[in-house]
Amino acid sequence: MTETSELDDSFHVFDTTLRDGAQREGINLTVADKLAIARHLDDFGVGFIEGGWPGANPRDTEFFARAQKEIDFRHAQLVAFGATRRAGGRASEDPQVKALLDSGAPVITLVAKSHDRHVELALRTTLEENLEMVRDTVSHLREQGRRVFVDCEHFFDGYRANPEYAKSVVRAAAEAGADVVVLCDTNGGMLPAQVQAVVSTVLADTGARLGIHAQDDTGCAVANTLAAVDAGATHVQCTANGYGERVGNSNLFPVVAALELKYGKKVLPDGALREMTRISHAIAEVVNLTPSTHQPYVGVSAFAHKAGLHASAIKVDPDLYQHIDPEQVGNTMRMLVSDMAGRASIELKGKELGVDLGGDRELIGRVVERVKERELKGYTYEAADASFELLLREEVAGKPLRYFSTESWRAIVEDRPDGSHANEATVKLWAKSERIVATAEGNGPVNALDRALRVALERIYPQLAKMELVDYKVRILEGKHGTNSTTRVLISTTDGAGEWSTVGVAENVIAASWQALEDAYTYGLLRAGVEPAQ
Repeated sequence: MTETSELDDSFHVFDTTLRDGAQREGINLTVADKLAIARHLDDFGVGFIEGGWPGANPRDTEFFARAQKEIDFRHAQLVAFGATRRAGGRASEDPQVKALLDSGAPVITLVAKSHDRHVELALRTTLEENLEMVRDTVSHLREQGRRVFVDCEHFFDGYRANPEYAKSVVRAAAEAGADVVVLCDTNGGMLPAQVQAVVSTVLADTGARLGIHAQDDTGCAVANTLAAVDAGATHVQCTANGYGERVGNSNLFPVVAALELKYGKKVLPDGALREMTRISHAIAEVVNLTPSTHQPYVGVSAFAHKAGLHASAIKVDPDLYQHIDPEQVGNTMRMLVSDMAGRASIELKGKELGVDLGGDRELIGRVVERVKERELKGYTYEAADASFELLLREEVAGKPLRYFSTESWRAIVEDRPDGSHANEATVKLWAKSERIVATAEGNGPVNALDRALRVALERIYPQLAKMELVDYKVRILEGKHGTNSTTRVLISTTDGAGEWSTVGVAENVIAASWQALEDAYTYGLLRAGVEPAQ
């Protein structure tokens, strides 16, 4: 492990994804996962990465051993988490405290009780002994050359019940040598005005350097974190994408973006903020959770515009409906095409897709009307950019974009006596003046159609070999569209370099799937630079 770069210590961004974030339901991190996330967080430029509780479980102990050998931290310092010594003992003899030192982490975060009832009921000791546990453990770790932060668990609830005792825990930690005392809203029940008032008072009464750790049970974790900063806190504890127990923790990414872009605080290395969207999505992949599309700053919908009124304004000046330039956080503006689309939406979307509409009002009007007509039948283009681009190019060219034309197709599902099923599809089509008939089997009727289409076309268009269907969604539409269209299918396809989505709508799922398949491979060939058939 190399030495980290010299960072300004006046404000801390402290990440606890690997400990507190890992408590989210559905997350189960391996040591390899934790190492991967630590690398991403260090790339992002956080100052501290809390790796877990060494000694409490073998996985965290292994993580600290491997992290120091395998990761060259450029920006972050590794932090070990643990509790103060046990009541009635000595920190120098406590095995759990020894495990913290054995981790080799240069920084240690201690969790301490600050709620008087928790001291008496959970620790089963006296209020004075709890203070001595804090003093003894912090002093011992400091004597061993470690930097120490203290997390005051249930601080805000404890302050409400017994403010003087809660503040005495803060004083004990600070006087013993803790660099930062973190006020924890462990139950997540606080609101911003309450947080700001408490932090201001505690800061004034103790003089300690304060941090904030907020849970999101009221939906206010980010706001509470920023309220604490307003009150004088200079250390924020967060998790990537807000992962954490129950509904989660204060989300690292909107907190850091607000500090950098709204507060003007330099808390990341130069250029790191532009990596934020990539880092957010990369960590989501590691924990095997789909990235939240509507997450502030980094969600794919964070700068997506659907209403025609918005599009008209954005065409004049994007700042009219965007609070920042999305490129500042590594994101992009997107125009969504739907039945709400107006002329400006279509023109901007065309520009985004590389199709110049040249300000042709008649052409744009035709596209608007066609989109609205098709969405009335059940199509959706905001989730199927590739199908919309094909529609757009067809209107521009005055004719469909064709690489092949379908004569007919059929899919057969055979129910066998042993309970198994056989799926077979036959397609008849024309490509480059050649009539082709192909048959294939699959694990379902749509898969069989996909294979038959490939068998028919790959000889003529070898580029199809690189393409693969990666997602397939079916929705049964409500019967109020005024047509017989009842099923919508969305297909996502990749060529290894990118991904695109297409849509089909028909009376049954197989017919809708065939439409989406035709669009998927037509768009893929267009994307590959293949000239359409005449």
